[in-house]
Amino acid sequence: MRLRRSVIAFATVLALASSGTAYAASKDHGGATGGIKSITPITTVYTYGQKVSAVAVEYDRTVNPRTLDNSTFSVSDTTYNFRFNPITDLPKLAERKVTHTYTNDAPTSRADRRSVPGRYVIVELDPNENLGWTVILSKCPTFLCHVKVNADLPTKLVQRKDVHAQPGNGKGKGAVLAKATPKVSRAVTEKAVNLLVDDFEYGSYLNAGMVLPYHYHLPKNYQPGKKYPLMVVLPGHGMGWDGDNLGVQIAADIPATAWLQSSWTGSQEDVIVLAPQNQRVGLPAEGDLLIKLVEQFSKDYAVDTKRVYATTVSYGSRLLWEAFAKRPDLFTAGLVTGGFQVSANQATAIAAGEVPLWITHGVNDHLLNISLARGSNSALRSAYEAQGKTPAQIDKLLHYTEYGNEAFSLPDYHAAYGPTYEDRSILQWLLAQRKG
Repeated sequence: MRLRRSVIAFATVLALASSGTAYAASKDHGGATGGIKSITPITTVYTYGQKVSAVAVEYDRTVNPRTLDNSTFSVSDTTYNFRFNPITDLPKLAERKVTHTYTNDAPTSRADRRSVPGRYVIVELDPNENLGWTVILSKCPTFLCHVKVNADLPTKLVQRKDVHAQPGNGKGKGAVLAKATPKVSRAVTEKAVNLLVDDFEYGSYLNAGMVLPYHYHLPKNYQPGKKYPLMVVLPGHGMGWDGDNLGVQIAADIPATAWLQSSWTGSQEDVIVLAPQNQRVGLPAEGDLLIKLVEQFSKDYAVDTKRVYATTVSYGSRLLWEAFAKRPDLFTAGLVTGGFQVSANQATAIAAGEVPLWITHGVNDHLLNISLARGSNSALRSAYEAQGKTPAQIDKLLHYTEYGNEAFSLPDYHAAYGPTYEDRSILQWLLAQRKG
């Protein structure tokens, strides 16, 4: 959910970004004299979204890793962050901190960061910098704006030292593959390699003339005869489908990719992830379409229908309240972060279905006031009390957490999914819920 930016400024930056050919190699790349053959950005989704996490530099022969260090290259990237900056800041660059430099046989990073024989040099960058974000403003169809992943990243690279080939006898520096060009700043030449995001598959669901695009991820060793928990990820308003931003709901923040990583969940269990991208056309229609998608997807894939979860960001809470109230039997449990308030009728229906929920919110949320989360907590507790539930029984079904500013590693206090997902115990609680 973003406030409207200047459409004129947005158009100006898009014009700048589209002038010239994206990913076109400069005259210094390749050719008979060798040199840099290609430059590929590599991205990772961190807590608050996707950013350039490394750059892969390709040469025409195997590179000697012993001649490389963190000063061989420098990388600069955009200072723009869609949460805080006007889109006009997109071309503004600042130097990144290089953390690791090694060779690889493919344009992707390695978990062990060890050099293996290959033509690529991987230049890893500090993930803690507020630089290199890939999600940008898309469209502002109303007073609210959508976002998308930038297909033409402004990342720049400078080769500051000579790069050598692997010597034939394993001794010495080897032939020079590319001489240092400290005054030449090179643009990326290839489309980004998006870690985990590229592993998601695209699908679309059509019902009564309405199309619901979605992305999904099956476990690596998916077995149709096995049953897997399903995590339905419902994104914020700006990540809804606007005709030009397909897949941004996977990259804009951590809730989709977190469930694929034991470092986030603390579990080795395989999870199927389903990330719908509803068009923002009205809650009743969106809710009905979401329910039908989950029903059909659960038939098409090996979903454990006793373990169908939903997790939300901001506007996604409205879809959760709607779907859980209409079909509490379809869902096992939910996690609501930085969301809207549940209605009294929805609370009654959810309580009747005894669907476990954990609600989190930032105390100083600047877009959705903390009173909305407190109202949801109060409404649900009241609904359970009306059914005769004891306080102890309610506490098992309803969890509530407020976060002060110090809990946010990036100062967007609306993004309560940040501290929520950084608390592994909450994710483990959600996966632990089962239908009787």
